[in-house]
Amino acid sequence: MLTLAANGPADRIPAPHIEYAQLAPTLIVVGAAVLGVLVEAFVPRRSRYYVQVFLAVASLAAAFAAVVGLAAGGYGAAKAHVAAMGAIAVDGPALFLQGTILLASVVAVFTFAERRLDPKAHGNRVDSFAAQAASVPGSDSEKAAVKAGFTTTEVFPLALFAVSGMLIFPAANDLLTLFIALEVFSLPLYLLCAVARRQRLMSQEAAVKYFLLGAFSSAFLLFGIALLYGYAGSVSYAAIADVVDGTVATVDPALASTMGNDALLLIGGALILMGLLFKVGAVPFHMWTPDVYQGAPTPVTGFMAAATKVAAFGALLRLLYVVLPGLRWDWRPVMWGVAIVTMLAGAVIAVTQTDVKRLLAYSSIAHAGFILAGVIATSEEGVKSVLFYLGAYSFVTIGAFAVVTLVRDAGGEATHLSKWAGLGRRSPLTAAVFAVFLLAFAGIPLTSGFAGKFAVFKAAAEGGAGALVVVGVISSAIAAFFYIRVIVLMFFSEPKADGPTVAVPSPLTMTTIAVGVAVTLVLGLAPQYFLDLAGHASTFVR
Repeated sequence: MLTLAANGPADRIPAPHIEYAQLAPTLIVVGAAVLGVLVEAFVPRRSRYYVQVFLAVASLAAAFAAVVGLAAGGYGAAKAHVAAMGAIAVDGPALFLQGTILLASVVAVFTFAERRLDPKAHGNRVDSFAAQAASVPGSDSEKAAVKAGFTTTEVFPLALFAVSGMLIFPAANDLLTLFIALEVFSLPLYLLCAVARRQRLMSQEAAVKYFLLGAFSSAFLLFGIALLYGYAGSVSYAAIADVVDGTVATVDPALASTMGNDALLLIGGALILMGLLFKVGAVPFHMWTPDVYQGAPTPVTGFMAAATKVAAFGALLRLLYVVLPGLRWDWRPVMWGVAIVTMLAGAVIAVTQTDVKRLLAYSSIAHAGFILAGVIATSEEGVKSVLFYLGAYSFVTIGAFAVVTLVRDAGGEATHLSKWAGLGRRSPLTAAVFAVFLLAFAGIPLTSGFAGKFAVFKAAAEGGAGALVVVGVISSAIAAFFYIRVIVLMFFSEPKADGPTVAVPSPLTMTTIAVGVAVTLVLGLAPQYFLDLAGHASTFVR
């Protein structure tokens, strides 16, 4: 108080100015996640499942309505600005990606809530998650938890916390907000990967691998942030971009000796890119993807494969287009190399896979390479094509993993490809739906995958990356081989006598699959409206 009196009121720390209405989508999801934790503490166990499912779906729908309201209010175009004292960008790409994440999360939560696929245990319906996550696999306490009918309903607030981090990640406008958002959505995912009901040891192994490699990627990102701060004297995207461009007006004397040091800029930028490419699943930062996709509970795999990719590519676009456009000639050759290796490695290694989930994992790596082709275009067309591709890809992915949950034998999900032989004769509808998703992944015309690939390859070609498009087309041809091989296996092989059965799901999983098929066909047959929507949302606020 004496210090304040001496220096006068002018030296008081100003109160932060937060635009709560413009941050509403994230605040709604965070509030529901906190409420979900309280539900676990105070609501009786028999009622928790219903309360948590309702809370999760309602909050995600409300958050999506808030995103639509902001877009309708002009915040995606004319009123785009930086909110929360420079921490969060409210602009077209942020709102488009947040809307995509929220819609994908709603249908993913339906697969979390599915309780009809496994046979009843001791008269109780069970889902994909361990009865009691803290129990040692195979222990007496786990058997007692199953017998008592326990369910791990904590997965719903965990998913909401992950979604809240994903909403901030592509909208972050300074490096510290970016890092905090990364941790907020990564930590719940590490936990969700570890709580599979069946094959719990594989699930826990996947979670440990994801956690350890994720910790390394976070460390790279944080070290890169430190170096960029040393270079620019700020963690704000706009301030760093000004220093990179040489348009900074005043230089802090304490930072004058480091602000011109290009080594800090190049190494710091490279480290941050490494952290983001890990989340995207690009080669050579992809090693976690197949093991984690295979070991995690399949509903979590679908959620993670779709929503994480959308958030990570949004953050990558903002970093390259807003912070480092002045370094374009430095990062483009590196990203060329990453995109080429990612496309080819994902497609070639997928050919050798014998497990459906691992095959889809390597497929997702190849798709990361295709999307990077749009990122490298460095134009508004590039941003538009990436936004469209992410929207199309996320629903196809969640739908495909939802179908994987239906094909089961005595040990749970039958993910080995040999067990899918003749599935088209046993269950024509299930096989046909999976074939639609595989054709979309392959980029066959009249599916969303073709429209997305055409958009990113066109943008890359116009941006001077014609050679990259040639590699992309070759990779797509290789990828089409293993997608069509699975379709041939399902429809033209004799079913085995002891083959798996197709479980009849509840309306929840049916809705997820139906939405996936509808989006795949609508974006394939009539993509122009959605391409225009992505085009209107392709300008970053600077």
